Formats: sequence, structure tokens, C-alpha cells
Amino acid sequence: MDPEEILVTYDQQQRMAYEYPDMRKEVLPHVTRHLCPAPGLSLILHSQLDESNADRVIQEQIADFTQLKLPFTWKVYQHDQPPDLGKRLEAAGFEPDSDPPDAIMVLDLQETPDSLLASSPIEVRRITQPEELEDVIRVEQQVWGGNFDWIRARMGSHLAVPGYLSVFVAYHDGQPACTGWTYYNLKGEFAGLWGGSTVPEQRRSGCYTAVLAARVQEAIQRGYRFLVADAVPMSQRILARHGFRVITYATSFDSKIDPE
Repeated sequence: MDPEEILVTYDQQQRMAYEYPDMRKEVLPHVTRHLCPAPGLSLILHSQLDESNADRVIQEQIADFTQLKLPFTWKVYQHDQPPDLGKRLEAAGFEPDSDPPDAIMVLDLQETPDSLLASSPIEVRRITQPEELEDVIRVEQQVWGGNFDWIRARMGSHLAVPGYLSVFVAYHDGQPACTGWTYYNLKGEFAGLWGGSTVPEQRRSGCYTAVLAARVQEAIQRGYRFLVADAVPMSQRILARHGFRVITYATSFDSKIDPE
């Protein structure tokens, strides 16, 4: 399947049809949105707009979410219409992510390279119990700093949803060195890769590839067709070496709604 065909399937399954177990989905004439109780962040994941209605719909969504007292993110993809949708959101008061746009990268699992099918000498464990998420938190905080306590409640609850989330951790000398997780579209062909973080002293050790391979092999065993990742530049280079292809780019625009 070529990238343009994959992009059409991605929009249909991962943006229009996707459902989050802890959010309420609403399909409106021009947007598909997911509502999450504050302090969580609601999301507009897909829109069908043009130059004649974009500004009106933006203001309607601001008004709706303001009345609901729900802060939200509008995720804009490079191929969304109108082409200046991001600029229109900024003019309406949204704040774009300060980082470069994420590359949306897809691996067709029917074309998986041998590098991701081979066994690895690195110890990789699948996390199955909420208390084991402490190892994930340790890695994330070493890599990024800040507080990742939200992982306990959010990912802990997602582990309880059958088949929805798989979490993997690579270990070096018994210590957590790299982590990554997969969210499975339970009604589609895509599995989404997230995390992919390696502690600084273990970079270039093969831990990232070992965790990636574990997730690839599990997705194949479960009969999925595609793996998709929102990749930052560092991850983009690694994923490209393993056969992932860029199908579009995405930027998140945050509203300034105060839930109080």
C-alpha cells in the first residue's frame, strides 16, 4: 500500500472512527471531538472545514468548550483544510506546540524488516500490573525531567481495558533503561506507538530497537496491519532506518480555556 492510500486509511480509522475508553466521543457536522473531564485535556482530532466556514466553526468550538469549562487541544495535520487552519487557530487565541511538528510515521507490517523480527539479547519485559509502571515513570523522569505521576492513574486504568494497551521496559543490569508502549485500535488495523524513551547512559546500546522490536512482533502476532508513531526528530531518524515512512505531519494547538 502506498503512502497516500495509507493516509486515507489512517484518517478514517485513527481520526474519524477512533474511540478513547475514558473520553466521550462526539461526531458533529464539521469536527470529531473527544471530551475528557477536567483537569484532563479534551481533543478535536479531525475536522472537515474550508475557507468559508473554518473561522465560524473555530469560534463555535471555543464557545462550546468554554461553556463546558473544558480545556482542549485541536490537532492539526499538514493535509487538513483549509491550508492555513493553524494560523486561523492562532488568530483565535490557540497556542501551538513549541516543538517542531510531529512526523506521522507508519510501518506496513507486511513489509517488516528483518531487524525488527530478530530476537534480542537485551531483556525486555511486558508490564502487566499497575505497580510495575513505577519503572516506566523512572525512565520517563530521567529522560525528560518533570513529574510523570499521571502515568499511574491514566495508564493503570488503560491496562485494565482488555487488549488496549501494552507496555514494555528494557532492562540493563536489572535497572529500567528504556520504555515504550502500544495503544491498539480495537476496531481497526492500526496500533499506535508511544513513549520510546531511553535513559541517557544507555543510548546507542540497542535498548530502543529491542523495545521497538517487541512491540512490532506483538502487533504482528495480534494480526494488525500498521504501526503508527507521532515521531520527534530523534525518533524519526531511528524509525526511518527500520522501514517507517512519513505520511504527514501534525501540530497540537492548545486552547486557553480555564476549567475554573
